[in-house]
Amino acid sequence: MQYGVCNLSIVPLRIEPSDASELISQVLYGEHFKILEQRKKWSKIRLAFDTYEGWIDNKQYVEISEDIYNSLNSEPLKLSTDLVEFVYDNNQQLYPIPLGSTLNSLQLLNHSHDGEVTDTIKPKSNLIDTAFMYLNAPYLWGGKTPFGIDCSGFTQMVYKLNGYKIFRDASQQATQGEALSFIEESEAGDLAFFDNNEGQIVHVGIIMNDNYIIHAHGKIRIDRLDHSGIYNADKNMHTHKLRVIKKII
Repeated sequence: MQYGVCNLSIVPLRIEPSDASELISQVLYGEHFKILEQRKKWSKIRLAFDTYEGWIDNKQYVEISEDIYNSLNSEPLKLSTDLVEFVYDNNQQLYPIPLGSTLNSLQLLNHSHDGEVTDTIKPKSNLIDTAFMYLNAPYLWGGKTPFGIDCSGFTQMVYKLNGYKIFRDASQQATQGEALSFIEESEAGDLAFFDNNEGQIVHVGIIMNDNYIIHAHGKIRIDRLDHSGIYNADKNMHTHKLRVIKKII
């Protein structure tokens, strides 16, 4: 088995080994992974953080040993907490890194960083403050950064920055935590899930106080939440149908 770590800011993770293939997620700076299959130009990887799988370009990561992979797994995550920062190499070349980048591999990559870092579990009340850092980020299928993000990438990154691990996709996240019967039982930071006409979970957002929700719909935005779902005042209509509310922490 081979292993790797991402040494660039935002690397596309694709469903097939092709630049034209669908973006299913992103590998942010410092994330490490197993290499499941290696071809001439592409590698199929499984991320250590959430076991998500996809293909990345061989030119967009560096290989690491199994011992280093295991040691990275055993450490608390150190994450960048500014919208965008830089790391720099021995030649003082700058590498931009987005909010939520992993900084555990700095020494391994011969990089330096002097920005803000978080490595602790934060109280649940901090989730909404973190969510606001992504406000107005454009929607991007597969995205995980303030420069483009999807609904479940948003919820995963907000939880990750506060020291909590949830899965990558909305349908996976819906299997976690404790189901609540009513909106009135929910607290700020709980997750609301929404389904399509076939009953499949296709959307997730973070519940706020006073029946508001912050979620990705065109951009990261704040809308009303009621028993039917998400009410968009701009469109004067419900845009998403509520399926279940989950208390993750």
